Amino acid sequence: MNLKQLEYFVHVAELGSFSRAAQLLDIAQPALSRQVRALETELRETLLLRNGRGVTLTEAGQRLFEHGVAILQQVAQAREDIGGARDEPVGHITIGLPPTIGRQLTLPLIDGFKRRLPRARLAIVEGLSTHIVEWITTGRVDLGLLYNPEAHPMLELRPLLQERLCLIERARPLGSPGSPGSALPPGGGAEARAPLPLRELARYPLILPERLHVIRRLLDTEAALAGLRLDIAWEVSSVGAIIDLVCAGYGHAVLTASAVAASGRADELAVRPLIEPSLPSVLCLATSARQRPSPLTRQATALLGELVRSLPQGTAAHSKPG
Repeated sequence: MNLKQLEYFVHVAELGSFSRAAQLLDIAQPALSRQVRALETELRETLLLRNGRGVTLTEAGQRLFEHGVAILQQVAQAREDIGGARDEPVGHITIGLPPTIGRQLTLPLIDGFKRRLPRARLAIVEGLSTHIVEWITTGRVDLGLLYNPEAHPMLELRPLLQERLCLIERARPLGSPGSPGSALPPGGGAEARAPLPLRELARYPLILPERLHVIRRLLDTEAALAGLRLDIAWEVSSVGAIIDLVCAGYGHAVLTASAVAASGRADELAVRPLIEPSLPSVLCLATSARQRPSPLTRQATALLGELVRSLPQGTAAHSKPG
């Protein structure tokens, strides 16, 4: 067994596919398959079950996967520590981003790494905040952004940005009867309309994410406290798909202004901040509480904080970069 074989195996296991892993690693798929097969032969265990949709881990494969992730992290940390002694952040880092903000930050993050951290390798994965919590605690992700996270003994949390949740609706064409003609919000193209008291939200057919989503959990909690029965017309996991459905007239959504800005369809939408009560959505930066931050992690954390604070929507939370 060698580190290269272990790295190949971990990538195949994470992606669930030899073809996707080969593309990511930039090697031929037959060569990748030979390396994983050699690992199985040496260990005398079947590690992956191959099927028409990809691969799944066997029980032995799951155990090796957990060891492999830990071993590769230790090797990466050793490299980073050596490079850190020369004040040169090196190594590989994985950052988890929620879909609502991933589109806005991916390009600036890559640009920032190219300019400031040319010797470092960056991977960006998208997922719901609940998934990113799991990925950080298991070591798959080094740091990430979370919306409204609960306190967790294995996470260090730092607030970066606070936004109000808004009712998102299809904009009326300019000049049509009833068009508000309000000024556009800074940095966005969506119409700004009068705030909406939470008690009136029950009048609108809503397109919401499933209950696992942090915005849905926050909304369900506040509606229950107010004695409201929400009209949930559709449950859709993808924020992009929710916005498409709102634009098509299938209902209304409850999202942040930054989610509208990131959709690329802001000029087709109108936003109404929810009030009485206002529902804040707090974006936090999360890192593992169990691992000492490497020079690369510290640099990436600083860069990510700067980029989040430069976003046009929202109000910066009262926290200082560290």
